[in-house]
Parts: sequence; C-alpha cells; structure tokens
Amino acid sequence: MWPSLSFNRPLVWMGLVAFSASAWLPNPGLRIACLGLVLLAALDAWRQVRLECLRSRLAQQVMLQSADAVMITDAGFRILAVNPAFSEITGYAADEVQGLNAANLAASRHDTAFFARFHQRLQSTGRWEGEMWQRRRSGEEFPEWLSICAVTAANGRVQHLVGVFSDISLHKAREQDLRRIGREDPLTGLPNRRRLNELLASRLRHMRAGENLDLALIDIRGFKDINDAMGVDVGDRLLARFGKRLACHVAGGVVGRMGGDEFMVLRTTTYEDHESWVEDVRRHLLEPFSVDGVPLRLGITVGSCRAPEDGSDHGVLFQRLESALCSAQRLGGNQGLRFRPALNVESVPDLGLLNDLRTALTSGDQLELHYQPQHRLGDGELVGAEALLRWRHPQQGMIPPDAFIGLAERHGLMASLGSWVISQAAAQLAHWHSPELTELPVWINISAMQLFQGNLESTLSSALHRHGLPAYRLGVELTESVLLDERAGDIVGRLQGLRRSGHPVALDDFGTGYSSLGYLKHLPVDKLKLDRAFVQALPEDPADVAIVDAVVSMASGLGLQVIAEGVESREQRDHLLQAGCQLAQGYFYAAPMPAEEFERYGAQLVAHKRTDLSGSMAMYEASPS
Repeated sequence: MWPSLSFNRPLVWMGLVAFSASAWLPNPGLRIACLGLVLLAALDAWRQVRLECLRSRLAQQVMLQSADAVMITDAGFRILAVNPAFSEITGYAADEVQGLNAANLAASRHDTAFFARFHQRLQSTGRWEGEMWQRRRSGEEFPEWLSICAVTAANGRVQHLVGVFSDISLHKAREQDLRRIGREDPLTGLPNRRRLNELLASRLRHMRAGENLDLALIDIRGFKDINDAMGVDVGDRLLARFGKRLACHVAGGVVGRMGGDEFMVLRTTTYEDHESWVEDVRRHLLEPFSVDGVPLRLGITVGSCRAPEDGSDHGVLFQRLESALCSAQRLGGNQGLRFRPALNVESVPDLGLLNDLRTALTSGDQLELHYQPQHRLGDGELVGAEALLRWRHPQQGMIPPDAFIGLAERHGLMASLGSWVISQAAAQLAHWHSPELTELPVWINISAMQLFQGNLESTLSSALHRHGLPAYRLGVELTESVLLDERAGDIVGRLQGLRRSGHPVALDDFGTGYSSLGYLKHLPVDKLKLDRAFVQALPEDPADVAIVDAVVSMASGLGLQVIAEGVESREQRDHLLQAGCQLAQGYFYAAPMPAEEFERYGAQLVAHKRTDLSGSMAMYEASPS
C-alpha cells in the first residue's frame, strides 16, 4: 500500500508556484530564489512522504498484531482485507474470504428484521455496534461483539467499511454460569431459594381447577453437631446425599435447598393426602445414611402447608411454611407440623420483635445495663451489684426482659446477647473511678447457650484483658437448670476453671430447680441466691420461713454465702438477718438503675456513712470521761 501525498501544505503549493515562475522570470536572482523555494518544498514533501509511510506501516502492524479480528470491505460488503486474528477466530484464510460478501459469514440465527435495523443504523449514523452470531469455517456458530465504521469520500459517499470484532463465547458461557449459579445450589445442584421462589410462583399461576400444591420445609436437626464432630467435608457430602435421596423420592415434584440444612419440596396433586405425604417423606429421610461406612440417622423436622387452602400467594406461603417449621422446632423437633392460622397469629408479632432485636444487637445503642445494688444485711454496706439487661425500643419504649429473653433463646441470639453483656459490664467497671466502686464486683447472668457453645471463658478473659480488670470484679450467676443440662459438658470442671481464674460463682434462683443436695455438695460455687418466691411472704408464711431457715442453715454448713432476692420490706430484712442470711438485694434498698445513677448512689452511701461516723465521734468526744 503506497502512501498518498497530501497537497494541502502551504510550502508545497509555494514550491509549485515558484517552479512555474522560474521558467519566465527574467532576473537570474529571482530565478535562484524560486529554485531555493522549490528545493525547500521538495524537502517538506519528502518528509511528509516519510511520515505517511511510517503511519501506514504502523497501521498495518496494529492490524497484524491486534487480538481483535479486523475486516475491511467495500461499500457493498465485499471483503478486501482481513488480519491474522480474523483467520484465527473464524478459521478462514485471507485468500478464502477475499471478494466474498461478509453477509455470507453471518449465522442463520438472525432474521431479516435484524439486518434491516442493522443497515438502517449504519446508513443513518455511519456506525453500528452490537452482538452478532457468525459461522466459523467448521460450521460452528459463535457470538461476536462487532463494531463497524463507514469510511467516506469527500463527497460523503461510503467507500469502505471497517469491522472489528472479538469472540465472546467465553464471556457468554460465564454469563450462563452466573445465571445458573444464581438459581442453583452449588453443593447439591438443586434449585436455590431464589429459583424455588420462581418455581412456586409459576406453579401457583398454572394450577388448574381441582389441583392442590403441597409444600414442605425440611430441617435437619443437630446438623452443626455433625459438622463439628465429623468435619465440614463429611457434612457437605451428607447434604448432597440428602438432597439426592429427597429428589428421587418425590420424582415429579420440585426439590430445592433453601440454605444451610433446610430443604423444600413442592408437589402438585389432586389427592387429599397432605399429612400422609409429609409423613412418608419424613419417614423416608429417617432411614440411615452411610457416611464413611458408618450408618448415621438424622433428626428430621418438617413444617408444611397447602395451596390454595393455606394461601395462594408465594410470599404468604413461604412465611407460613417457616411459621410451621419454627412451631415444630419449639415443640421439640423430629416431627411434622402443618400450618394452622393460630401459628401465624403467634408468630407474626414475634417476627417483628425478633427483627428489631437483631437490629438492636447489631447497633448496640438500644441495649443497656441497669445495676441493682447488693447490701450486707448487718451494716447495710454496699458489697456488689447485679447487671440486668434492658432494651429501650425506639418506638415501644422500655421492653421488659420477659418479653425478649425467651425470643432470643428460641432464635439463637442468647450467646450474642451474653457476650454483649460481658463486654459492656467490663467496660463500665473500667469507667467507674469513684473510690467506693473501684473494688466492687458486678455479677452477670450466664445463659445456657454461652455454656453450650463453649466460648464463655474466652469471652470473659478477652473482656478483662481489654479493660485491665482483675477476674474477681466479674462474678457469674448460673441457674440450676443450666447446671443440670448435659449439653453444657463437664460443668463442674468448667466452674472450677472459672474459680481458678478468679471469678466468683453464684447459683441463681436456688430452690426453684430440681438439683439434689448431693449434687450441690460437689458444685464449686461461692454463693446461693435465694429466689424471691421464698422471700415475698416473709415473715408471715410459716412454710417460707421454714424453707429460708433451712437453706441458710444448709449453706452455712457448706461454707456458702446466701443472698436473698426481692427484699422489699424492713420485716423481710429483719427476718433474714435473724435467720443468718448475710446479703440481700431488692426494692427495700434500691431498684435496678442506669450506670450513672448507680455511681451517684454509691457516692451518697459513702457520704452518709461518713456523716454518721462524724456524728458518733463528736458524741464520744463530748461525753464526760
């Protein structure tokens, strides 16, 4: 390809004029000047030719080295030149396609309307860009991303078309994989929650008269324990086998994995056998699975409902399925439970409150600790405080613990709440700088989940280390029911470890549980908390008097302190003191209060004590010797 010489440069034109004038100018000096001007014009033209040659070589090199296919055609789409990338992508050599109409390479997927729009856009704008399917030399069709630009002459007529395209087969395959992943569970190959939602909506739309849609939500009980004991790889294989068995059993239906250890089944039917169908599915899944040659039986809980009887909207049906499953789990699991309207009435308020509780736990600014003072009965000395969790809801105000603690236990939030309490209590202890509070212990209630999950000790240690506190400043209180729960493991050994670390341990709500005195003898505890139920009727109720006297006497024999809860009157205090009880807390002394108020409370007690002491000394000095 020869470079074209451009004559739009002023020096070249001046050289041409000077060359013509040199022939008829009479003056030799003028002729020499014209010849000099011609020489300069020739040098400029030569430099321009060199630059054009360089540009041409660069353009050819770019075309040769480009990874994108380049195709140059005339105005009638007949191919004039292609680059090596074109041959590599399509399989056609340059001489095989030269003179061929480019439209012959297009795949048959496009109709005449597509090409009509293509030509219209190209003629009106001189450009076209988009996705097009083309054929390789082997006949295989592939998608390409094509960009075409028209090259026009000075009069505006199209002389050439330059097309650049790339093979986007891999890109399209990735898109397809992403779409598949977005709707398919990667572990089991079953539809995921999103795809199940779409399939449920589709089946509801296409249900005919007389047909019903059975839905079942299946949960594997204790699957976390399997993962912990046998490893995640074994757990994944078990889930895959579980899904395969379920899919084979309900052939003709839809089986999907909702996530975790929950699976869902849909079945369109004309039979009125919903309960028996659910039980048949559950019984089939109760058959043992072989894991590394070891038979393993799973606990299966099923929540179910039926459309249109229980609803005809897919969102409502999902909600009612989960309501039925949660109710079955609360009843102990390992059973099937169909949705009933009463379940929905019970669960809807809980659902909103549960969501608000999760939000409060995440933000932390709605939760707070109140502190109830603990006093020595003999002299009224402030000896400690119990930290009590409170929730200040932004709309509902202060929510009592009874309204949300049970909800947190049912939905696995107690461990997080307990960790928050430990961290907050430790931070508050470090914040108090009043002399009367610097050595005061604060007692926190420990939930069963904190013991079951095994992170209590590390949470306590981390909080103490973070704030530079000694362990005796954080006492732990556990109820009898927690201590007797086998899931907590070796509770005696763990309590001994806490005491060795320096944490005092109290047995809360003593007298309301089922522990035997023989069991109590071996528990490493420092203190018994006498439940308020035995204090309220003192000293009038003979039965409560007998129980309190017996507990105090027994604790004294075991070397344990006793603290009475719920002390509200002077008569109760006096009887407890007479019975030998050492400590008390209750409204007789003070109600639970925020941290700032508790700090002022402690300072006031010290001030009163100093005032009383000063008065006693003045009386002593004024008395006759």
